[in-house]
Amino acid sequence: MKVVVGLGNPGKQYAGTRHNVGFDVVDYLAGAPGVGPFRSQFQALVAEGTEGGEKVLYVKPETFMNLSGRAVRQLVDFYKLPAEHLLVVSDDFNLPLGKLRARAKGSHGGQNGLRNIQEQLGTDAYPRLRIGVGQPGPGEAVDYVLSRFKPGEKAAAADAVAAAAAAVLVWVRQGIEACMNKVNGPEPGAERGTRNAERSRDAKRSEKDDKAKRSEKKDD
Repeated sequence: MKVVVGLGNPGKQYAGTRHNVGFDVVDYLAGAPGVGPFRSQFQALVAEGTEGGEKVLYVKPETFMNLSGRAVRQLVDFYKLPAEHLLVVSDDFNLPLGKLRARAKGSHGGQNGLRNIQEQLGTDAYPRLRIGVGQPGPGEAVDYVLSRFKPGEKAAAADAVAAAAAAVLVWVRQGIEACMNKVNGPEPGAERGTRNAERSRDAKRSEKDDKAKRSEKKDD
């Protein structure tokens, strides 16, 4: 069984905010044919479906963001769930709007839901998928994540939710490595480093060819 937990704050007043994109991804996935209705369990709303013959739970904690770990802990304990069978989907204001980043483990990065999950589970070794919601100005983080997307941002946000939902399904079917390969772009400087390495190899080949040609001339 796999469990997908989307993070957000309950209540209509928070619907559509940047902090709730995790909920949006779970709602998107739960709207697929064959997924049952949400039911209140484990201090969360839980919908059950199947993907590739495997049972999948789509979860939205009913606690506020900073207590998200309570629901996750109850689910993990009840189903005796291995950490690698849990995927947490959250917003991240350290990433540009629409950028996705998947990781098998890692720090909470200041995201309060991930922070509480780490505290409740006693480990940071669980897969997570983060969705960039744009970057706030200095001292504006709290108000920013609780704000809604501007009209010019809504299309990019909707595309990110759809892309994140597709990435979740890759994780369900193939695991976190395949999910990471799908969504993670090259790290900063990686492309430049690759180009430099290619240039270095080309230069060495050219130097070797020149030496071979000089050797042939000497033999002649």
